[in-house]
Amino acid sequence: MNKRIINILWPSFIVAGLAEIVFFTIIDPQELYLLGKPVYWSREATYSLGFFAFWLLCATSSACTCFFQRRAAEINHMPDDRPQVSN
Repeated sequence: MNKRIINILWPSFIVAGLAEIVFFTIIDPQELYLLGKPVYWSREATYSLGFFAFWLLCATSSACTCFFQRRAAEINHMPDDRPQVSN
């Protein structure tokens, strides 16, 4: 289970960092609007909240990928009858 969490959070952390760099290179945090009103937070607060929003979005995407990669036996909690192949 721990490996699955790491496989979700680490790549999403990297992509969120890249997304924040690209987003805030193009858009000034002081010119953002939230629900039709200007954002009056400091730049650091906007950068931080933006990073965590991107990280949450990317982690959700990675979690969906892990969810959809499961086999039917894992989903239905059935024992795996296939022979194990070693690499």
